[in-house]
Amino acid sequence: MELGLITFADMQPEKLSGGSVNAHQRIKDLLEEIRLADELGLDVFGIGEHHRPDYAVSAPAVVLAAAAAVTKNIRLASAVTVLSSDDPVRVYQDFATLDLLSDGRAEIMAGRGSFIESFPLFGYDLNDYNDLFTEKLELLLKINASETVSWEGRHRTSINNLGVYPRAKQEALPIWLAAGGTPASAVRAATLGMPLMLAIIGGRPEQFVPFVKLYRDTAIKMGRDISKLQIGINNHVYIGEDSQKAGDSFYPYYAAMMNRVGRDRGWPPLSRQQFDYSRSAEGALMVGSVQQVIDKILYEHELFGNTRFLAQASVGNVPHRMTMKSIELFGTQVAPAVRKAISANGGREK
Repeated sequence: MELGLITFADMQPEKLSGGSVNAHQRIKDLLEEIRLADELGLDVFGIGEHHRPDYAVSAPAVVLAAAAAVTKNIRLASAVTVLSSDDPVRVYQDFATLDLLSDGRAEIMAGRGSFIESFPLFGYDLNDYNDLFTEKLELLLKINASETVSWEGRHRTSINNLGVYPRAKQEALPIWLAAGGTPASAVRAATLGMPLMLAIIGGRPEQFVPFVKLYRDTAIKMGRDISKLQIGINNHVYIGEDSQKAGDSFYPYYAAMMNRVGRDRGWPPLSRQQFDYSRSAEGALMVGSVQQVIDKILYEHELFGNTRFLAQASVGNVPHRMTMKSIELFGTQVAPAVRKAISANGGREK
């Protein structure tokens, strides 16, 4: 199983903080985080796309290109590209260029996005939310498969036998479908033969077993070899030397982030009791000691048989030094233990 990290490059909005770390410093810190992940031998680093004051990155391919210059082996991915409000031609060109710069390490995670700011920003109607993604994903996959493209759609100008350049160094860019648990996403990924990345940011991991089963069952119906299916799982992660201290240190930043987002979505404030339940053995939040995080990753592997796990390692406006320590523990202690356990089990579900 591949092990890696993702981040949204969270930061405290300037208008709320009156002098917090600005986007310039946050991106400098982010490059340090990616460089450390590469040095520790992790497999993947993903960066999310947002268009809000509380996240520093609106153009993941640009930051990943900078990361390509300071890393050697780690794969570099969007997490996610909000494809519905972007242009598939430009997305492919950006990531093909990243692929050339990184010597074949670029990946795309395509999704509809969990926030909607990009739609009015780029002139799209939210009433077309589903149709935009369906249409643009079709075009992106066509471009990835063929140098010359002919395509017709409703929401973008048609393309008649035109080439898209430059081409990626890899024969085809890995394109994952990112999902939050909607059954239609599982069916879509399986029907298209795409690897699936599932974000589990709340509730209990066990609740998502039917979603992954739907993905596999649909793939079987489509005549696909399920032994070749790639499934990724993403959780919020913070690791400390001591479980209680990790929870105490992380909670204020996590609660502030969840409550800020929750105000827009009508969620009640996050209590310490809810937080502690979420990081208990049956909850989705991986916050605690090295052994607790190892156990949770292996538990999810038993549930899902996933081929990739990505830790969302900087959640909320956590100080850079705390994030770096958590990444260090993930790379030096968690990842080796998880790899050893899965290898001993033959890489299969228990």
